[in-house]
Amino acid sequence: MGKIQTDNRPRFGEGTNAFVFRQLRADVVRIVEELEPQRQWEIRIKALLLPLIYLSVWLSALVWGKQYPAVYFVAYLSMGLLIVIIFLNVVHDAVHGTIFRSRRLNEIFVHLFDLVGANSFIWKMRHIRFHHNYPNVNGWDTDVDQSTILRIFPSATYHRFHKYQHIYLPFIYPLFLFNWLIIRDFRDFFSAKKTVRKLIRIPFEEYVKLFLFKGFFFFYTILLPKILLHISWGQAIGGFVIMVFAASLFSLVVLLPAHANTESAFPLPDEENTLPESWFMHMLITTNDVQETNWFVRTVLGNFNYHVAHHLFPNVSNVYYPEITSQLQRYAEEYNLPYRRLPLGVALKKHFELIRDNSLQDFDIWEESM
Repeated sequence: MGKIQTDNRPRFGEGTNAFVFRQLRADVVRIVEELEPQRQWEIRIKALLLPLIYLSVWLSALVWGKQYPAVYFVAYLSMGLLIVIIFLNVVHDAVHGTIFRSRRLNEIFVHLFDLVGANSFIWKMRHIRFHHNYPNVNGWDTDVDQSTILRIFPSATYHRFHKYQHIYLPFIYPLFLFNWLIIRDFRDFFSAKKTVRKLIRIPFEEYVKLFLFKGFFFFYTILLPKILLHISWGQAIGGFVIMVFAASLFSLVVLLPAHANTESAFPLPDEENTLPESWFMHMLITTNDVQETNWFVRTVLGNFNYHVAHHLFPNVSNVYYPEITSQLQRYAEEYNLPYRRLPLGVALKKHFELIRDNSLQDFDIWEESM
């Protein structure tokens, strides 16, 4: 495990709602105790079943792919969707230690992320150490800070090409996971400018695992089908592109609404490196839920739309989030807390509005220009 090398992290401000969070936390403990006998099996069954489904779909591509190219492409499309579903239901919960009581078992299941092309070590650092501690804080939320191509933070450095980011947005979002798998992981490992590299010491064995797992992923998704089926490079690479393209679009529809929209705050620390709100209030003003709730959301998307509950209680399994959110809504009404729940379409629209607003450079109207 990497260790933080410096301690220049922002501090949270003082708040007056600490007692509200204590009461809510007590309610969460009660909810988990009451529901655990009924639901503890749910996440574990998915943790075992979903990887087997992914493996079965990949094997079907190998069995039928040469005779029926359409089956090959549909299988790879399905694998792309399953990558996201496995991330939401298994990898994400495992990294928070909420699937099994055994820490070792959770760590084993986190490595499913390596098997589907992403690097689990660097993502865990980005997600746990930075995103969960400092959501929407420029320079610290390394999950939201994806690339300089898009200016998501209003306070981020402005480049001339950002003027057109709302126009080229639809063309680069399908490349989201291509960038993650092929560029971003390597950049976080090797670029000294990245926040993760500045604050995390990466063990040597993680560099070895980076190349081994990446190589294995490209081997079983592209090279092995090419060798075994004697298919064309066009079919082999085409299936891979379809898989990653599908995973990119599906993941963005799920991930974007929670933080990156015009309803969310993007707080900055003051000159004393203190954020304007307490930890509790910071999570509420930077995060929102997506209001859709049905079997698909609960079972397939792993209750990911109940995102405020996840940020307040990241070490609690997602199977309890609907009941936790009901309690949170009650407290929000009683104590006038800034809890937000947006329809999916509205949240995505407000994300586009954020990108469009940030395509304009802020300037000082009193600054003299000659």
